Amino acid sequence: MGVARWLRLRIYIGESDRYRGKPLYMYLLELFRSRGMRGATVFRALAGYGRHSVIHSPHVLRLSEDLPLVVEVVDEEERVRRVLEEVKKVVREGLVTIEPVEVVFYGSHREEG
Repeated sequence: MGVARWLRLRIYIGESDRYRGKPLYMYLLELFRSRGMRGATVFRALAGYGRHSVIHSPHVLRLSEDLPLVVEVVDEEERVRRVLEEVKKVVREGLVTIEPVEVVFYGSHREEG
């Protein structure tokens, strides 16, 4: 595979965000899989803050946490653009970004016999 130009879709949300009764990050993963996206990853942050400037971090005295999550997808531009409208409908609070990436390798070295 030569170098391909794809897009990275990043969605910054909180772990307590929900959509249709399930965690939003799981809804997004299922959405991406159902739309044929090549893969997606959810990262859980140690701490962070967003629009409301409230710092979210794990703390012994807090009973519930709402740590930041980042859901990330890297795929061909057409696939990312096609799913973007659905993402914008379900992400009610957070940040959604797109940036170009160069894919140097995608797959498994085990595929080479």
